[in-house]
Amino acid sequence: MSKYIRVLGIESSCDDTAVSIIDSNLQIISNVIISQKNEHEIFQGVVPEIAARSHMKNLKKAMEVALSQAKMNIKELDVISATCGPGLIGGVIVGAMFAKTIASVLAKPFIAVNHLEGHALTARLTNQIEYPYLLLLASGGHCQYVAVLALGKYKILGQTLDDAMGEAFDKVAKMMNLGFPGGPEIEKKALLGDENRFLFPLPMIDRKNCDMSFSGLKTAVRLTIERLPNFSEQDICDVAASFQKAISNIIYKKTKYAINEYEKVAIGRNLVVAGGVAANSVLRSTLELVSQEYLYNFVAPPIKLCTDNAAMIAFVGLERFNAGIIDDVSFKPRAQWSLEDL
Repeated sequence: MSKYIRVLGIESSCDDTAVSIIDSNLQIISNVIISQKNEHEIFQGVVPEIAARSHMKNLKKAMEVALSQAKMNIKELDVISATCGPGLIGGVIVGAMFAKTIASVLAKPFIAVNHLEGHALTARLTNQIEYPYLLLLASGGHCQYVAVLALGKYKILGQTLDDAMGEAFDKVAKMMNLGFPGGPEIEKKALLGDENRFLFPLPMIDRKNCDMSFSGLKTAVRLTIERLPNFSEQDICDVAASFQKAISNIIYKKTKYAINEYEKVAIGRNLVVAGGVAANSVLRSTLELVSQEYLYNFVAPPIKLCTDNAAMIAFVGLERFNAGIIDDVSFKPRAQWSLEDL
C-alpha cells in the first residue's frame, strides 16, 4: 500500500495569493485564495509591483488558514510545491522563496511547478481522466491548444499570436468601464444584449490551423464603441454579447482544427478546457457542442478550480513526487516557461 502523504501547494504567479493542501487520496483538504481585486481594480488591470508586495503580506496568513482548515501542523506536510513560473516574476519569486524556506526548514522534498501544467492537469485531479487528452488552456496570459500526452510531455498544437483570450476580455471590459477582471463582467452584460447587432471580425478563421488572434477583434470593438453616440447601457450589453459571440465562433472553428491536429499525435477522446476563461458558460457550451460533433467526452473542472488556485499546484507536486521528480531548492523562478520545455 502506498504511503499516505499530504502535499502543500503555493500559487502566486499573478494577483491571487493561494495556498492549498491535498492528500494522496486526491482530497482537497484545504484551499485558500486571498484576492487582490481591491488593490488592482482602480487600475483596471494587475500592477506587478503591487501584486508582489501583496503576496508578501498575504502568504503567511493564507498558510495559517490552510493549516487550520486541514486541522494539521506544518510538520505533518510531506511535500512542498510552488509555482515557479511562468508569471509576473516578482510574485513568482515571493511564492517560490516562501516554499523553499518551508521545504528547507522541514527537510521535505521541494517541487518546482509550471503554472500552466497546473491548469493542464486539473482535470486529472477533479475527474481522474487518463492520458492523453486535448486541452484548450484559456487564461489572462495564455491561450493555446495542447496535446497532453503524459506527465511532463506536452505538444502545443496552436496558440494565440498576440493577445490571450482572457486579456481580450479584460481589455474590452476596460473600454466600457465594466471593472476588473473583465471576463465575468462581459458575460453578465452579454446576457442582456443582442449578439447579432454587431458583426465583429473573426481573425484567422479561414486559416486551416489552430493558431488564433484576438488583437484585431479587440480593435474592431474599440472602433465600434468610438462610433456610437451617447454610449448607452443597451449598447454596452449588445457590444458584450456580439464580442462574446465572435469569440465563440473563433473557438468553434479552431477547436475543430485542433482535434484534427491532435489526432495525428494521440488517440484519447477527451476534450478539456482549463484556465480562468474556462469559467465562461458560452465558451463551455461551444466546446461541448464540438465535442458532441466529434464524439469526444467534454471535461471542464469546477469553476472555482479554473481560475488560479493552489490545489492544482499541489496536485502537480503530488504527480511529480510519485514519479520520482524532485527539484533542488536552487531552482530559479522563470517569467517565461513553456509547457514544451518541461
